[in-house]
Amino acid sequence: MSFANQSCKSSVDVRIYQHCVYSIVYGVILAPGLLGNVLALWVFWVYARETKKAVVFMMNLAVADLLQVLSLPLRIYYYLHGSWPFGHYLCMICFYLKYVNMYASIFFLVCVSVRRCELIMRPLRYNSPRRKGDLLICTVGWLLVFLCCLPFPLLRTTSSSLNSNSSEGLLSSSGSMACFSELPMRAISLPAAGALLITAELLGFIIPLMLVLACTCLTAGSLREKRVGAVPDRGEKRRALRMVLSCAAVFLVCFAPYHVTMPLDFLVKANVLRSCSLRDRILQSHPVTLCLASLNSTLDPLIYYFTTDEFRRRLSKPEIPDSMIYSRRMKSESLFKEQLDNISSHWKMK
Repeated sequence: MSFANQSCKSSVDVRIYQHCVYSIVYGVILAPGLLGNVLALWVFWVYARETKKAVVFMMNLAVADLLQVLSLPLRIYYYLHGSWPFGHYLCMICFYLKYVNMYASIFFLVCVSVRRCELIMRPLRYNSPRRKGDLLICTVGWLLVFLCCLPFPLLRTTSSSLNSNSSEGLLSSSGSMACFSELPMRAISLPAAGALLITAELLGFIIPLMLVLACTCLTAGSLREKRVGAVPDRGEKRRALRMVLSCAAVFLVCFAPYHVTMPLDFLVKANVLRSCSLRDRILQSHPVTLCLASLNSTLDPLIYYFTTDEFRRRLSKPEIPDSMIYSRRMKSESLFKEQLDNISSHWKMK
């Protein structure tokens, strides 16, 4: 089955609209996303290695967000100039990494939610500051995400330019190379494509969302419980609830709209939907939801700052210089002690 599609609106108009939306939103996301995630990684690596509050997962989440942000300049260039001069393979890599980073972010948001919930519900079991199991979970998670996202680039053709019948737009007069969402789709049967879509929706959104909502309910319920023993205080529970609620909000704001329009966009490309008004609305809304899915790379650092006291305290201006001074002082004391030991050993030999 061919996925060529004749849009009711002019394909040139659709392409101009999509390029305008992508270039503006990605330009807005670039600076705060880059700064926020670099700061987050720095804080986690330098200061937060002793904490047990899902720091390994938050570090990997920041890495996924940073990788997505680093690819934005190339995307902005393409949407501003309407051509891709960097070669087909780099286009496919950037296209592939977009989905890898999105679903890696979903995976690690789930991990953060589950871990904060577990720390509240079963604090004695997770009292080790750094658990080797977290590193294993992260490694397995990255591998699964890389494997499960392979169909996204594999379903795109190796054609280096847009077909004149493409649903996404037309070639410019210079025959410029197409990239990203304008890459032509491969021919695939409707049942096979439907199975892939259902799998992506279930594993990539619905099940993770159910886990995050379950963690939210359990953490909220723990506020009403009165237990005796080594149980986190009420303030700690409230902070954990804020973190889990923030993860749920990111799911609903950033990822829910995209996973609603993704199958609809597929139906437009497959020529299953015939209504012109419906097709045009989907072609207009899908780029917006894809941009919302990228917005999480800017929202996640805000979650760290407003829901994690340690992160906010260690990022405060008075503490950063103190920590640097302390580090330099410790290094100077170590060098001074080493010199004293050398002098002492020298006199003993005499």
